Amino acid sequence: MNRFAHLLDRLAYEPGRNNKLRLITAYFRETPDPDRGWALAALTGALSFRHAKPGLIRDLIAARTDPVLFALSYDYVGDLSETVALMWPSPRERSVPSPACGGGLGRGNAARGNGLQGEAPPPGALRAPTSPASGRGGKSAENARDENSAETHSPTLTEIVTTLHTLGKTEIPAQLASWLDDLDETGRWALLKLVTGALRIGVSARLAKTAAAALGGKDPHEIELIWPGLAPPYLDLFAWLEGRADKPVNRDPAPFRPVMLAHAIEDSDFAALDPADFIAEWKWDGIRVQAVSSRTGEDGMLARLYSRSGEDITASFPDLVPSLRLQGTIDGELLVLREGRVQSFNVLQQRLNRKTVTPKLMKDYPIHLRAYDLLAEGEDDLRELPFAARRARLEAFVAKLGDPRIDLSPMVPFATWDTLTAARADPASAGASEDADAVEGVMLKRRDALYLPGRPKGQWWKWKRDPHVIDAVLMYAQRGHGKRSSFYSDYTFGVWTTTDEGDLLVPVGKAYFGFTDKELLQIDRFIRRNTIEKFGPVRHVVHEPDQGLVFEVAFEGLARSPRHKSGLAMRFPRISRLRWDKPPGEADRLETLERMLKEETRAPGETVLRKTAP
Repeated sequence: MNRFAHLLDRLAYEPGRNNKLRLITAYFRETPDPDRGWALAALTGALSFRHAKPGLIRDLIAARTDPVLFALSYDYVGDLSETVALMWPSPRERSVPSPACGGGLGRGNAARGNGLQGEAPPPGALRAPTSPASGRGGKSAENARDENSAETHSPTLTEIVTTLHTLGKTEIPAQLASWLDDLDETGRWALLKLVTGALRIGVSARLAKTAAAALGGKDPHEIELIWPGLAPPYLDLFAWLEGRADKPVNRDPAPFRPVMLAHAIEDSDFAALDPADFIAEWKWDGIRVQAVSSRTGEDGMLARLYSRSGEDITASFPDLVPSLRLQGTIDGELLVLREGRVQSFNVLQQRLNRKTVTPKLMKDYPIHLRAYDLLAEGEDDLRELPFAARRARLEAFVAKLGDPRIDLSPMVPFATWDTLTAARADPASAGASEDADAVEGVMLKRRDALYLPGRPKGQWWKWKRDPHVIDAVLMYAQRGHGKRSSFYSDYTFGVWTTTDEGDLLVPVGKAYFGFTDKELLQIDRFIRRNTIEKFGPVRHVVHEPDQGLVFEVAFEGLARSPRHKSGLAMRFPRISRLRWDKPPGEADRLETLERMLKEETRAPGETVLRKTAP
């Protein structure tokens, strides 16, 4: 475990991608099986422990430290794993009376910077120099004794993972406490990160797979292709990477294939692109799915429907399964069609995340698959073919299928970027006709693009229509995660509405991106200076007609939501601009959003008005 803790420690403080890559690859090279396999699972988000929850960790630390001191420390540090790692008392220290019993402070490292119970610690007292990720609080991970040493009783990573998978709910607290007693601060921090599944050290699943590929001099694409058929601790994967075995084969008859994603295109990108190299199609406002059908014996067929992340969602859409009669894999968009017309995403939401799918639900919200790529046909894997060739195969496949629930995503003809710009602005006139309101924009795909997992640069581009924009008022703030754990970077904002008590702000959304690092510092400073109340990790920020901060918020759409007092929620909100120039009293009103929602869900033939960014 010490070796894994040291890896996380180094990664947390290493900003460069290439350096992170080298660190992970070196760890895989130097660490034996199965520890490195479990580490790969942790870095790719493939590990979860049913009974190990953040609430359990809070209960453990609450029984060993003063709750007031913990609350103050957690509020300052902003990260549960780091706070607990710093404050966890050794068995010897627990023999000293706790503050709650009238004695001295339980754990010194998180609290010794301030010897007064109930007072906030001074700046820097908690995170520097005693942060577990710094390796300076207690014994560093780099200088830690061997993890198999009988003297330290430090558990291995494999021991921790297998034990957490086998223990029952009532047994885990004692075991977790025992490990925390045995580990140093860095080890405790890494253990808690592992248990909660929230590493947040700036390492993506793609980067971890790329590091594994580098171990054997392989193309990361090869690992992505076989990844769905692999399982932790990936012994067969590492054996292949080190030349000790053949390449693993995915033997699932209806496997998920990692999806290819697009980059958002900017105005400056068009200068380097030739329109003749690209094919354009509409970007539909549904959910990305992968429909797989495969033969099982002479006459049997197995059909599955996957989300873009690989989750099996077949049971939620039983009405589509009978349509998947030919052996192949379709990449497409799940939509609701009524009388031949694509409905809004708000309508599609009625079919999402349903545990029970009734005949009435299927009748009222008939599901449809709009296909835009073919990844496999029969026994042929088509992903290594150029997109133009796959598109031709797809057209023939859909025609042969001949099912009303599955159709082709139409192409958008264009010869110049100006022509495509006009089509994007007016999809109805460019061929989308009655389905125009379900068009999010256009997709640009290189004619020669292979189907590559992840987000390869320059192959696929997405060009969305201009978003909705409103002015909203900052109401509440929370600390961020990872590099943002010291800043208030998660914001709840609202708009005005009229009540019996006069005009009030009601929340309509949350956002945590869209601003620059410089703007983050400005917002954080404003929040700290204008906090009215604290509710645990949440800060109540001043929001009066003449006091507060206005955000220009961009978003893709609206939906009814009982979670917000306003009754509305935004889709994909982000901060597009800080309106230091605008007083909160001039921000938008709930009636504006209600009107937008009504326009989005209007009857066919009605005119839509769209407030967009300038």
